[in-house]
Parts: sequence; C-alpha cells; structure tokens
Amino acid sequence: MSRPTRAVIDLQALRHNYQLAQSLAPESKTIPMVKANAYGHGAIKIAQALADLAPAFGVACIEEALELRSAGIKQPILLLEGAFDAAELKVAATKGFWVMVENHPQKEAIINADLALPLTVWLGVDTGMHRLGFQPSDIAEVYQCLNNSRNVSQPIVFTSHFACADDLDSDATAKQIDTFKACAPVTALQSLANSAAILAWPKAQREWQRPGYMLYGNSPFSVAQENADQLKPVMSFESAVISLRNIAAGEPVGYTGNWTAQRDSNIATITVGYGDGYPRNAINGTPVLINGVRCPLVGRVSMDMITVDVTELTEVAIGDKAVLWGPELPVNEVASYCDSIGYELLTRMPGRVPRVFL
Repeated sequence: MSRPTRAVIDLQALRHNYQLAQSLAPESKTIPMVKANAYGHGAIKIAQALADLAPAFGVACIEEALELRSAGIKQPILLLEGAFDAAELKVAATKGFWVMVENHPQKEAIINADLALPLTVWLGVDTGMHRLGFQPSDIAEVYQCLNNSRNVSQPIVFTSHFACADDLDSDATAKQIDTFKACAPVTALQSLANSAAILAWPKAQREWQRPGYMLYGNSPFSVAQENADQLKPVMSFESAVISLRNIAAGEPVGYTGNWTAQRDSNIATITVGYGDGYPRNAINGTPVLINGVRCPLVGRVSMDMITVDVTELTEVAIGDKAVLWGPELPVNEVASYCDSIGYELLTRMPGRVPRVFL
C-alpha cells in the first residue's frame, strides 16, 4: 500500500468554474491561467480537461508553455512575463505562443528579431499596480512602433492587471479601469479581468478575460460574494491517520514541545507535513477534518507528519481519512491560520504529492 497523502483533483468542478466565468462575461473569451503547475493542480491534466472549452491558455514563462505543447495542447499560449531573450522569441513565433510586452527592451527585441512568423503581442499597461507594464503616457508611441513592425501580427491586445480587485470596498479598481480606458484605443482588443474582476467588477469585462484562482474553485474575497459562492473547490488534499496514542495532562507534543495537553488526550498522527506542502507555520488549532469532523492541529508541523487532537471523537482508528483542505474545509480558511493565502498553499505543493484526477 502506498502512502495515503494525495491531492484529489475534481475535473468536473474545474469545468463548472470555467463555465461560471464564461457565463459572467458571455461576450468575452476566457483564457484559463495554468501557470505554476495550474496553481498546484497539475498543468497538463488541467489544460487537457479544458481543451474543448478554452481558446487559449496563460502561463508565466516559456518552460511552462513548452510543457503544454509537448503534451499535445494545440491552443495559443500566452507568456504572461513575455520573452526573456531573442531565442525565446524565435521559439514563441514557431510554437504559436503569444507574448506579453511590458517594457522597452522587450519591445525593441521584438522589433529587431529575425522571426520566421510574426508574433501575437499583448501590450501591458501599468494602470496603478506598478509591477509590470508601460506608463500610460508611453502607450501611444509603443503601440505605433509595434503596429508598424513586420514581426507583430494584428491585432495587438491591450491589457493590464488589477492590484485590489479582491477588495470590494476599494476604489482602486475603478480608478485603474478609468486609467486604462483613457489610453487604450476603443477599437483595440482588450483584456482586464482577473478572477476577482470577473466575479465582482462587470465594468472590467473586455474581449478577453483571465480567470486563475477562481478556476480552481476558491474565492479571491475575504467575505461572501454571490458569484464566488457558486465556485466548487477542485482540490481535496487528503491523508490518513497512521498512529494513535493517549497522553496524560501536562505532556508536550512534537518538536520544541510548543503544545502541552491540558487534559488527558488522544493524539492522532497524520502522514503529511511541510515536505508535502502543508504549511510549517500552521498554528495550534488549525482545523483538520478527521472522518469529516474538525479537529485541532497540535504541536509543530514536521517534514512528513502532523499531530491532531482527536480527544473529542467517539471513534477514530489508524487508517481513518484526514482532509487538510477541500470542499468541506476551504483552503482560504486554513491559510488564515498560517499568515498566508490560499494561492500560496496551493501553488507550493510539491511533486511528491500524487495528483489523482477524477
């Protein structure tokens, strides 16, 4: 029998979430973001599961795009960070990769490249996040340079990224939309909406939208939101009880003994740890589902194991199922006990954890 730690990936839930994104902006084309191994879910299987629905895919870098091409994905693939050198531009041109352009060296590299085929270019505008993108004052000139280049196919897609779309009370998103409208040609193809904007900012709808976190069934918001409440979590991170012991009141548990039993207690050891992507900084009291019942994490998370107080359970045995996060225990909630966010917990899950696709 193999170690029971695994990530169960529900591909029907994935398709539901994609179709929800499409239904919220029916005039838009929806590009799934499958960067970072599809947020830890397995990029190849995720892309294959959406191949009949998605007109294109989005990744961070060319290595991720080449992995999808090698697996038989035929759609265009957008490189969200663009190309890093002239050799990558040549590969992008021959492999059908779309290229983000967000700075002057990238622009010049495209214009001066010796390419077999012209590139589809997405032109990034910095509307207020101040991470990537040209300044709005430079956009007209940059657009003309690219538009006149033999290495750029038509049309160019204008795009930007929101800094605070997950904050429903912030006015930053509305300001970014206004900044974008002021510099992007009305006749140009455009892309603004990330997951939060798809769910809650209809004014961000454009020809292309880019769902990421929501695609995997998790809300980008810290509060309830009517559209986000329809999402179905795709990953269930599961393991099992491998040991049980009774300890007396006053006995410590785990490395450094940072938790001490206040009563006679029953402690279950679960075969999952930070080597599997479970956060080491999860505090005492972080919930774990044992046989569907919430039980508190106690003691330090170690590389391969955690310990859970199951004293309140009437029945528990070696082999019983443990769920670290999933449909009944949102990853966002677990992250809140770890000074983190669900995005991080999902994307840092290592290859050691088998993905089981339903």
